[in-house]
Amino acid sequence: MRDAIVVKNVTKTYKDFVLDHVSFCVPQGSIVGFVGENGAGKSTTIRAILDLICLEEGEVEILGLSKKEREDPAWKEQIGVVFDVGHIPDLLNAAQIEKMMQKLYRQWDSQAYNDYLTKFHLARDKKYKDFSRGMRMKLSLAVALSHHARLLLLDECTSGLDPIVRDELLDIFLEFIQEENHSILISSHIISDLEKAADYIVLIHEGRICFEEEKDYLLENYGIVHAAKEQAARLPENLVVGRRKNQFGCDVMVKDRREIKRRYPEWAMDPAGLEEIILYTVKGENV
Repeated sequence: MRDAIVVKNVTKTYKDFVLDHVSFCVPQGSIVGFVGENGAGKSTTIRAILDLICLEEGEVEILGLSKKEREDPAWKEQIGVVFDVGHIPDLLNAAQIEKMMQKLYRQWDSQAYNDYLTKFHLARDKKYKDFSRGMRMKLSLAVALSHHARLLLLDECTSGLDPIVRDELLDIFLEFIQEENHSILISSHIISDLEKAADYIVLIHEGRICFEEEKDYLLENYGIVHAAKEQAARLPENLVVGRRKNQFGCDVMVKDRREIKRRYPEWAMDPAGLEEIILYTVKGENV
């Protein structure tokens, strides 16, 4: 399977932050959830993918194109970008936005755009500044989806939205990737959204990638052992993700709950959710 995005050893140093040899892929035909706390490096990485910052080291391939091959700006028609903050002029309405986009994109599809306006219940004559946050995100997404993009880059586009609107957008994303050459990279703090829609999860922490894994693999294999401190000390270190003390002993995140169950069938253990996996990976304390 060809990768829609390949990030190789991308490094960028700022005064108080380093994006440190970041590497991961977005397989074609998939949704990749890009997660991490505020300041972990998600937005910086997305800016690197879009050639918006100069890199000290590393490279990015998008849709099979190297940086040199992307010198012709026409390639950007193949990607749609939605950030958490809209960049559409406040005084324009949806109809005026379309006229502007028709001049920017050679493959602009008026029928698709108007279909999305109808689907999202967006008035053509209403000014952008008068839309709610959810409507603004829907309008930005309508633009991103209306020039036959093959790749969507979505940076916190569902944050601050109510569950109903988020669910509608996730359905749109799942519909988008039904085309086998379509792919999505979405950064989000809303882990429940990624549990529903993502195929792969990439976790970044303090500028470094902690893991890049299939979501189903994580949910099928990771577990939380509830044990006394003495029991927890017997667990193989190569299977331990993190430990957390509690009043009865400690909870231990393990990478292979079937193997642990085979060794210690009487021990209490629960499957791990995606949010728990992320928290234990980033904040699990050794005891």
